[in-house]
This record gives sequence, C-alpha cells and structure tokens, in this order.
Amino acid sequence: MAASTFQHAVSCIKVHGWETSFGSQNEISTPSVRMVSKGFGLDMRLHRRGNCSSGSCKLRIIHASTSHSSVVDPVKAPSNKNSTSSQKKTNETALILIRHGESLWNEKNLFTGCVDVPLTQKGVEEAIEAGKRISNIPVDTIFTSTLIRAQMTAMLAMTQHRRKKVPIIMHNESQQAKMWSQIYSEDTTKQSIPVITAWQLNERMYGELQGLNKQETADRFGKEKVHEWRRSYDIPPPNGESLEMCAERAVAYFKEQIEPQLLTGKNIMIAAHGNSLRSIIMYLDKLTSQEVISLELSTGIPMLYIFKEGKFIRRGSPVAPSEAGVYAYTRNLALYRQKLDEMLH
Repeated sequence: MAASTFQHAVSCIKVHGWETSFGSQNEISTPSVRMVSKGFGLDMRLHRRGNCSSGSCKLRIIHASTSHSSVVDPVKAPSNKNSTSSQKKTNETALILIRHGESLWNEKNLFTGCVDVPLTQKGVEEAIEAGKRISNIPVDTIFTSTLIRAQMTAMLAMTQHRRKKVPIIMHNESQQAKMWSQIYSEDTTKQSIPVITAWQLNERMYGELQGLNKQETADRFGKEKVHEWRRSYDIPPPNGESLEMCAERAVAYFKEQIEPQLLTGKNIMIAAHGNSLRSIIMYLDKLTSQEVISLELSTGIPMLYIFKEGKFIRRGSPVAPSEAGVYAYTRNLALYRQKLDEMLH
C-alpha cells in the first residue's frame, strides 16, 4: 500500500514534465532533525496540487524512501530503517511572504493596481536585500502574481540564495508552451525551483483610479472618500475591487493551491502585493476585517512563518544572513543553515 501511495504522489507532483525535487521524502528519527532525501535538506517541503489528470488529486504527508538523488544535499538522506519511526514526527515547513520592491508607479505616487509596471532601481535593491535576508531559508517552490514587479522581486531575491538553485517560470498557458519549456535533464531539474504564477495573487484592481496620482485624486474627490476607497474592507473604488473582494480570490487560492503543499512538507515563497498579501496574512493570523485594514506591509521586506501541526507561527523578518536572529527560532532552520555552511565552505 505504501508503494502505491508513493507512486500516486509522484504522479500528482509532476508539473508539465517537471518532477519537483521532493517527489519522494524521508525523515530522520532523531528528535531534533527532520529531513528529506532530495533538494533542500530539512523537513520543509511543499507540493503542487491539482495536476493529476482528473484535476482532483489531493496529497497529504508522504513518507517514502528514495535512493536515486544525484544532487549533493546540505543534509544527507536518512537510511530506510528510520522511515517507520519517522512517520510519527511532526512536519515543519517555512512560508516566506515578500511584497514586491518599489515600482515605477510607487515612485510616482500613482494608483497601480493591476497595471503591469516594473521595479525602480530602489525596488531592485530592495529585492536583492530581501534575498540576502532569506538566503539561509529553504525554498522549494515559488508563487508569484502574474505582474512583472512581483516576478522581478522573486527572481532577484533568489540570486542571493546560498543554495544557488535557478528559479524557472512554469508556462501553463497552452499545451505547446508546456512542451516547449520542458527540461530534459534530471540533474538540471533538481537544481531548479519552479515558479508558479497566478492572477489570484495580483494586487487588487483599483478600477478607475488606476494611473491617477494619489494626491491629485484626494484633492479631486476629497481625502475622506479616497481613504475610504483605499483603506475600508468592503467598499471598492469605482469599478474596482474592495479588499474583501481581493481577499476572496487570494485566500481561496492560498487554501486550495498553496496550503496543501505545505502539508506535504515543502517550503514556499510567495512574492506578491500589498493587498493580496494582507489578505493572506489576515487568514494566517486570524485577523478581523477591522484589524487587517490597519496592516501595512513595506516593500521588499520578507516575512517568515513556520507551518507546524496545522498552525501558522509568525517569526518576523530575518535581519541579515550573517545574524542568527530568526534562524534560531526553530532547530530545523538552525541546522539547515549549519549544513549550508558546511557544504559551501
């Protein structure tokens, strides 16, 4: 039965010819260390859901052995004799949230919404700095919005990661796009990170305010009316989305596509926008509609959550890769960082 469960799992996590680096998983039986046999070492893994032919595949925690990894991992794979006892261990995974760096329209104080504009030089620097802060945290799969400022932030951040895996955007727009972007080297695939784009993670659509100067709009419509459009929970701007409407799509996507992957033990980074991330944080921290409207997210500042025993634990933002800080909050992260040091020096 275990073998059939494993084969079913592998069939579900192949994404357009891409088998994620955690197609098979294992854990060490020591109390302080939990690992997987491929890709990033520690028991922090995530899984893409809904890629079975029926569209209904749901995968929970997998415990299976493997012996075919050709990648040198920060933490070595455990032996098969530990696999039985390891099933009793608790999974612990990392979730990183990053609001994109400053965009050209942020700089110009314009309502941006779903208009697709790139980062400024400052935004590029913010993304690189964010990458330095998370350079010791394992990342298995990246989710971004479909907007370039979020994708630039994710890509630039990963140039700083010490594991040096390559983020690759998955093109699902057509069967031909899937075929043409397929990777035929197993080793190259293992050294890559799939980047999944989703419109549900886009910034909220600001309707008729998009492209308008924020100060000029306040002068025209009144400061109170513009504040209501920007900061209320359920009042949308003209022909736009309210935060409530944005939350409906962003949180639904998180619960349906991202949270199940955390349950399988993989680590996720989400690069998105102020309002889509506020919506997700509202869900993670169980905020009320009144609490979320006062939540502010700075551009280019990563926020780390630990997902353990079905709960999200906020760990704040890593200060710098040279400082212990947030990495010492869990033994798994501390050990992962130690193993990276040993592998890279």
